[in-house]
Amino acid sequence: MSVLSREYFHNEAAAFEHVESILWPGGPVCPHCGCMGRVYKLEGVYTKPSKKNPEGVERHGLKKCGECRKQFTVRIGTIFEESHIPLHKWLQAIHLMCSSKKGISSNQLHRVLEITLKSAWFLSHRIREAMREGNLGPIGGNGKIVEADETYFGKKSGPAPTMTTSGKPFTKSGKTGPAHKRAVLGLVERGGAVRTFHVEKANTDNVAQLVTENVHHESALYTDESRLYTKVGARFADHQTTKHSAKEYVRYEGDAVIHSNTIENYFSVFKRGMKGVYQHCAEKHLHRYLAEFDFRYNRRIGLGVDDNARAFEALVGVLGKRLTYRRTHAV
Repeated sequence: MSVLSREYFHNEAAAFEHVESILWPGGPVCPHCGCMGRVYKLEGVYTKPSKKNPEGVERHGLKKCGECRKQFTVRIGTIFEESHIPLHKWLQAIHLMCSSKKGISSNQLHRVLEITLKSAWFLSHRIREAMREGNLGPIGGNGKIVEADETYFGKKSGPAPTMTTSGKPFTKSGKTGPAHKRAVLGLVERGGAVRTFHVEKANTDNVAQLVTENVHHESALYTDESRLYTKVGARFADHQTTKHSAKEYVRYEGDAVIHSNTIENYFSVFKRGMKGVYQHCAEKHLHRYLAEFDFRYNRRIGLGVDDNARAFEALVGVLGKRLTYRRTHAV
């Protein structure tokens, strides 16, 4: 039987029950006052009639708090709050985004879910917000290997610079190198988690700060020959490099296998997804796409996490996160 044939992907009442079982494992909790004991279920409540729905729409999952006397559903305080999209379609979208290795575009969600493109775009960004991980400790540790590398994806807005980051003029005719592209720093623990960052400039100071704050100093740091890692590498238990300019991509020293191919492979999946699926991404949203690819990589099959478990963890992450349309200037 298909995974998408499950009842909560098609039935609104079942969708509410599914989300409640994940977000309220100990029973309903009032988001207004935090009460758990005196919560009542309201049944047979409908919205006001409209031209589209002359009899109104049943309000599934509606509860009332016996303490503060306010009504609520499991949507409140989550990415689903104030959304007119049915909850079962949200669950379909979450499963599709979690099970697609390189992502699924807003246009595809728009066609599959039969919602507007604007709604599909906003829905996907809310799900990426649920995938975002915060309050993370350093990766690696004693006896563990962390690979670090930087990559460049997409052009920055505005005119291209005429000087390099060190203040020297470009010497290649008409070529600006990576200076006018968006820089991404990646850190990955071998056999473990990845962590990526969009940085304004991939210079020595920015890279050193991020590597120092996100990698245990007892770790062995493996990088390419880039001078960005020369000084910061001395802060770790070991720092080994491979010389890509000499076509050295892996080196063996005793039992040590020295390379940065793991993070390179991650960047390969990321770029294939961004170029082949999403095709365009504004720089201000790049960190959300990085969070999406990090989330899937850190919950991959190789770590024993299948599509269903991945979607479950994404649902756990919806609590306490909101994204709203925000206008900077009044129309």
